[in-house]
Amino acid sequence: VQLQASGGGSVQTGGSLRLSCAASGFAFNSYGMSWFRQAPGKEQDLVAFISRSGGSTYYTDSVKGRFTISRDNAENTMTLQMNSLKPEDTAVYYCAARGRTGWANRRYEYDYWGQGIQVTVWG
Repeated sequence: VQLQASGGGSVQTGGSLRLSCAASGFAFNSYGMSWFRQAPGKEQDLVAFISRSGGSTYYTDSVKGRFTISRDNAENTMTLQMNSLKPEDTAVYYCAARGRTGWANRRYEYDYWGQGIQVTVWG
């Protein structure tokens, strides 16, 4: 099982980044997928969730209207399009897979995790 995140980096305030998460080794279309983030000195928080089919999504309030989560079950990939980035979006971002129905915001409720990827917003 592997979740491989990519696409992080450093961007100026107001800019955009696109994170991708490539899955392998499990039935991707049977898992809801989420992005979490953890800023320095803070807890890991749920950013966005997408259901198995992609028909249902959830966003934390602070990213609504700026971030878009999507998935391609044919390609076993999930993305997070991040627009209008703010310094407070600076964090390590993680993708995660959940085999049970619905979204969840606790780490232990997810089955698989990708490695963290740094997103830095400056200016």
